[in-house]
Amino acid sequence: MADPRGLRASDQEREQTAQQLREHFAAGRLSEEELDDRVQAAYRAQTHHDLHGLVSDLPRLPATPAQQRAELAARRHALQRRLLQQAGGGVGLFVLCTAIWLASGAHGQFWPVWVALVVLLPLLRNGWRLYGPAPELDRVERDLGAREHARGQARAQRRAHRHDRW
Repeated sequence: MADPRGLRASDQEREQTAQQLREHFAAGRLSEEELDDRVQAAYRAQTHHDLHGLVSDLPRLPATPAQQRAELAARRHALQRRLLQQAGGGVGLFVLCTAIWLASGAHGQFWPVWVALVVLLPLLRNGWRLYGPAPELDRVERDLGAREHARGQARAQRRAHRHDRW
């Protein structure tokens, strides 16, 4: 793949760089003359490298509220996908248990509901943490990471146990 700094810059990227320069001017980091020179250079820039050179000696600006919302939405979406992936195995188990219950004549209490509860409770809890009034994305991420770690350890133990038998 080509060096990303050599990629051609778009009009939107030029405008974003010019806006950043204006914000640095407003913060007192650039003189009016420097601002004019750099903004003109931004509009003439052809590559990402050209644009980066115009702001490389300036500190990073804090994220705008729109950028913060976009980052939050992206992070929430990624956590939602992980949450649903983890719940998918439990849903499959519930379907299998329901099929067994039906194949055995569907007599008595619907016992697969207990499997559904084991799957649904963590899903609902973490769903509330993702979309509730006070999102706790870090907590959901820790919970999902702990589950993934536990599953990884269990797989490693099974592999070691199989290896020991041979």
